[in-house]
Amino acid sequence: MKIKLLAIGKTDDKNLQLLVQKYQSRLKHYIKFELEIIPDLKNAKNLSETEQKDREGELILSSISGSDQLILLDDKGESYDSMGFSKFMQKKMNAGVKQLVLVIGGPYGFSETVYKKAQGKLSFSKMTFSHQMIRLFVVEQIYRAFTILRNEPYHHE
Repeated sequence: MKIKLLAIGKTDDKNLQLLVQKYQSRLKHYIKFELEIIPDLKNAKNLSETEQKDREGELILSSISGSDQLILLDDKGESYDSMGFSKFMQKKMNAGVKQLVLVIGGPYGFSETVYKKAQGKLSFSKMTFSHQMIRLFVVEQIYRAFTILRNEPYHHE
């Protein structure tokens, strides 16, 4: 299985970029992982919330293929602890998913078209995080999940 993390907008904070890169590098030992950034929309201030979600939705859907399993990061999604998330990952691998695409949406969330296309929603918290910080949390938790699956000492239960 391959995992793609798809996110809207770039990360300005160099420290966060370095931390994300650190976990991306660690993940290479476990699974194929890709972070794909969809650039912020130009003139987004001139768009309504719905127009912005629709345009971002078009870009999200153009970045996936028909065989990808699309999971949206959404505060109304399924919540897991780290052990549960590792089991979620194991189930996806056991099911033969070729590419799992986790998507971090824009500031207003996702368009209805993206919600309809998605095979699930995943919540990392009921709290709202910046789109820059959640990337780090997601990549670290994917890394943690694979260390749990391999019974490595990174995670302490």
